[in-house]
Amino acid sequence: MEKDIIIFSAPSGSGKTTILKHLFEKNPELFNFSISATSRPKRDNEIHGKDYYFLTEEEFRKKLANNEFLEWEEVYNGTLYGTLKSEIKRIRSNNKIIAFDVDVNGGINIKKLFGDSAVSVFVMPPSVEELRRRLEFRATDSPESIAKRIERSEMELTQSKYFDYTILNDNIDIAVEQAQNIIQTEFKQIFLND
Repeated sequence: MEKDIIIFSAPSGSGKTTILKHLFEKNPELFNFSISATSRPKRDNEIHGKDYYFLTEEEFRKKLANNEFLEWEEVYNGTLYGTLKSEIKRIRSNNKIIAFDVDVNGGINIKKLFGDSAVSVFVMPPSVEELRRRLEFRATDSPESIAKRIERSEMELTQSKYFDYTILNDNIDIAVEQAQNIIQTEFKQIFLND
């Protein structure tokens, strides 16, 4: 089976989104980003339909009841995240690699669903302390939210064994280079067709 999915997962603040942005800049013709849906409030710098599909909890649960999600999770009480099945159809119609930027459980679930047609990458932070520093520096979450994210990340860090690759992100340039090497190794058919 030909591979057409790459999954990047990590605890919040590990740098998976930053790595993906660099990969998209280097290879704009290869990828389409799978936009997740969430019931959390939109941050000031986020755009509906670009960063996330922002839904109310009621809208999210209605889509759940209609079986519109490929995978989903209630990450925190009342805060849901998930991948709409329509995203897969949208991207596959463009004949591009589907890139997922999802939480750890979402990454594990997507890999189980797609098996060998998906490559999964776990982005490891240098330490929990560095993760906390990054989340505080980002200045998008309250101290309570950061505490919840750190607590969750400690559990998520034990899940890296379920991924095909692990990248330690203590230097963004090296992490991006490692991710690029994974793509060139795993998606050879695309580079051979160029």
